[in-house]
Amino acid sequence: MADETMDGRGIVPLRRLPRPRAYAPAAAAPNVGSVSLVGAGPGDPELLTLKAVNRLRVADVVVHDRLVSDAILAIAARAERIYVGKARDCHAMPQHAINALLVRLAREGKRVVRLKGGDPFIFGRGGEEIETLAAHGVAFEVIPGISAANGVAAAACIPLTHREHAQTCVFVTGHLQNGSMDLDWAALARPHQTLVVYMGLVALPLLCRELVRHGLSPDTPAAVVSHGTLPTQRIVTSTLHALPGAVDDAALESPTLIIVGDVVRVREAIDFRVSGAWADILPFARMSRSMSVAPSADGAVANP
Repeated sequence: MADETMDGRGIVPLRRLPRPRAYAPAAAAPNVGSVSLVGAGPGDPELLTLKAVNRLRVADVVVHDRLVSDAILAIAARAERIYVGKARDCHAMPQHAINALLVRLAREGKRVVRLKGGDPFIFGRGGEEIETLAAHGVAFEVIPGISAANGVAAAACIPLTHREHAQTCVFVTGHLQNGSMDLDWAALARPHQTLVVYMGLVALPLLCRELVRHGLSPDTPAAVVSHGTLPTQRIVTSTLHALPGAVDDAALESPTLIIVGDVVRVREAIDFRVSGAWADILPFARMSRSMSVAPSADGAVANP
């Protein structure tokens, strides 16, 4: 006997599925606000989650970082905007002051969106902020975003894992401290692994040199993606040995993401294919405005 919840094709109609429970913030006293930590994704406004859009539309205040675009901020048309972004050696507001600001705004009864590029919990200091909010009894929620690693790698056609190339993926931050990077180089320089480096453009020569010194081949494929997912996206692929020079020649600008490992070969193979008959069929070849790089015997040659 057929299940009465299915149609003749054995498909459950969407209207008969149980409705998901909507998020309900913890009950709070009147005039007490809340904070939503929202991931803005890697840059392209169309990569925002629906939940992020909904919170932006009803926000009273948006406390946002540097890499959040005007197109995303425009969704919060009724909200006050407070910029707290950080650039290298230039912080609009120290982290402890941002934490205090979120608490103050919520206690004023406002619906606050703390808007961060990528995902709040991947090099976004979201953990520090929710610790402060919890300590002060402020209601909060966390709305994840597509991380820069996931979004930018996908836009560049570089899979972070691949059965033939990498079974492990590691994220690190490439910030220099006193001219050095305090990383576990031996763990990062392992074969069959993808290494993704955030904020590492300035430290690129040091990064490539240390990975080779700790065991990776100088011929290991590597890529730098600038302005990932945006119309201004540019990509340089090369080897660890030649990558710093190729990036200098291309004059790439931050924000960038560095990807090291054999998975970069997938991008290079696709570059080769779309240069032929596929170039007029696949939309990403036109929309990404990326730079393909053809490896040569002595490094990499950029072909805009």
